[in-house]
Amino acid sequence: MRKQNYLKGLVDSLPIALGYYAVSITIGVAAASAGLGIAESGLASFTSFSSAGEFAGFSVIAASGSYIEMAVMQLIINARYILMSAALSQKLEQNTGITERLIMGLGVTDEIFGLSISVPGRLSPYYTFGVISLTIPAWTLGTITGAVLGSIMPDILISAFSVSLYGMFIAVFIPPARKSRIIAALVVVSFALSYIMNRLSMFDFISGGTKIIILTAVISFAAAVLFPVKEEDDV
Repeated sequence: MRKQNYLKGLVDSLPIALGYYAVSITIGVAAASAGLGIAESGLASFTSFSSAGEFAGFSVIAASGSYIEMAVMQLIINARYILMSAALSQKLEQNTGITERLIMGLGVTDEIFGLSISVPGRLSPYYTFGVISLTIPAWTLGTITGAVLGSIMPDILISAFSVSLYGMFIAVFIPPARKSRIIAALVVVSFALSYIMNRLSMFDFISGGTKIIILTAVISFAAAVLFPVKEEDDV
């Protein structure tokens, strides 16, 4: 079963890996602009694996910011992964060890979380291992490509690559939304509240990452109370 779950994770992650490669080219360009070398850019993506976090980090480096500024910014931007990890921990097979959980934690991103959480029944960590095995190298290789070619490619082409990230994210939640009216409604509500929160000036003092955390916590709590998952569903 471990091998089957691992291979399924590899197959399911192929579209995400291809998208990650394209998107991370922009990351490589940003890294090069901040003064990082090719090897440093690749190492940053291999260890961080966070588009928003890396962009913010490279901005701090380019501005000669302090380690404290870097740490605070990364904590705020990536705090949503704490919520995702907590959700995944509740879906994992009960015999999943701490080492397996820590390895999974290295690869928690929006798309990988969406893919893993949508697995029917309990989640085998080896499924996520399969996903990570293909997506992390793709993300790293794309970053290296961007660091090498970024200075040659036109700015308008580099900007176009970032659109694929939203396409990948849409591809994650569309299938379950088509199967469940509740999920579809929650997606619409999430979009609406996110738009409102970003348009109203009264929320300008809250950073983008913090807004995501607040909306995620509020909507998830409301959904859990209003539409609880029955225990026999085993998810």
